[in-house]
Amino acid sequence: MERLRRLRLAKDTMDRDWADPALDLTAVAAHAGYSRHHFLRAFKEAYGETPGQYLSRRRIERAEDMLRSADLSVTDICMLVGFTSVGTFSSTFKRQTGLTPSEYRSKHVGRGAALIPGCWALLWAGGFPARAGLDGTGTEADGERNS
Repeated sequence: MERLRRLRLAKDTMDRDWADPALDLTAVAAHAGYSRHHFLRAFKEAYGETPGQYLSRRRIERAEDMLRSADLSVTDICMLVGFTSVGTFSSTFKRQTGLTPSEYRSKHVGRGAALIPGCWALLWAGGFPARAGLDGTGTEADGERNS
């Protein structure tokens, strides 16, 4: 029972931080009290897929949602769901869905369907990237407030 609780803790961490491209499975394993190798084996035994496969599937599921509903480029969606390479994202997406991201969008978004504006989708996904010269509060690095 303790084993399943620790695996669930690791899975919950991946569910919470799935969009972070720096999500480190070694750190997730350690957080749950496992070495990386033992974690991979135990996770696959419990859930039928490796932690990497699980994380990839979760990211692609989120990308499918965004492709159906948000007016964002494939590149933007790629980055928002935690991939750092559009090529890797596209090949993983096609392997899991049978379609490229663009084909998926064309097939699943009806003509005239209202897509969520990209700015709203970015806000929902965690905000906009920080602008150069700002510290995230609207204040320049030298302490001057931007208007």
